[in-house]
Amino acid sequence: MKSYLAAAIQMTSKPDLDRNLTEAEELIDLAVRQGAELVCLPENFSFLGLEEEKIQQAEAIARKSEKFLKTIAQRFQITILGGGFPVPSKDDKVYNTALLIDRNGKELARYQKVHLFDVNLPDGNTYQESSTVMAGHHLPPVYHSETLGTLGVSVCYDVRFPELYRHLSKEGADVLFVPAAFTAYTGKDHWQILIQARAIENTCYAIAPAQTGNHYGTRNTYGHALIVDPWGSILADAGDKPGVAIAEIDPQHLTRVRSQMPSLQHRVF
Repeated sequence: MKSYLAAAIQMTSKPDLDRNLTEAEELIDLAVRQGAELVCLPENFSFLGLEEEKIQQAEAIARKSEKFLKTIAQRFQITILGGGFPVPSKDDKVYNTALLIDRNGKELARYQKVHLFDVNLPDGNTYQESSTVMAGHHLPPVYHSETLGTLGVSVCYDVRFPELYRHLSKEGADVLFVPAAFTAYTGKDHWQILIQARAIENTCYAIAPAQTGNHYGTRNTYGHALIVDPWGSILADAGDKPGVAIAEIDPQHLTRVRSQMPSLQHRVF
């Protein structure tokens, strides 16, 4: 593992696949021009619209999203995480799927989100992800890279379930991906502290690309794409507008923090 720059992309995706992919490419280009070698896109990067529209367009979204990730990775010679897009399942639902692609366009890891967001919020918004999404059946993967470290994948609502990240930690993760479309209501109170907690308790870097602003109707997301270091320090914050959060992933700093705070070695259970 070497030191390198990572980027957490922040978008305002809409119910328009081609528009979203164009915006994503522009932000990836911005990140690469600043030196990023690892680029992470948020949940729903290629489509964020009504659930019925998502289901109707799922095949096209899945096909174009995967092709986009592989093409972009090769064009810019980066490793890229597509933080969540619908892939049709066998029963008229989809899997919320995150895909990690290397600079040659090769698939490194695929994760189907296991924790689905079925919540009634006090602001009047109701989310029922399970109405259209099939929960994944497997713990998320890690990918061991000689140059980027060991990378662990998760998606959005997963961040509230620390046992998932302990699994990634046990598998050797150095970097945790938390691509999200966090609601504006919960984000203001929980987003930053949850990302910091997952980084601190597992002494890992956390890269958390995000959605921001209004997507359609009353669907609003919080923004603040983050990169957090193993001590819990915020290295980069994209604010509340579309953009890029960029920071260095430093293996020497990772080793130093794990030496100073060896909590992973002190686990009892």
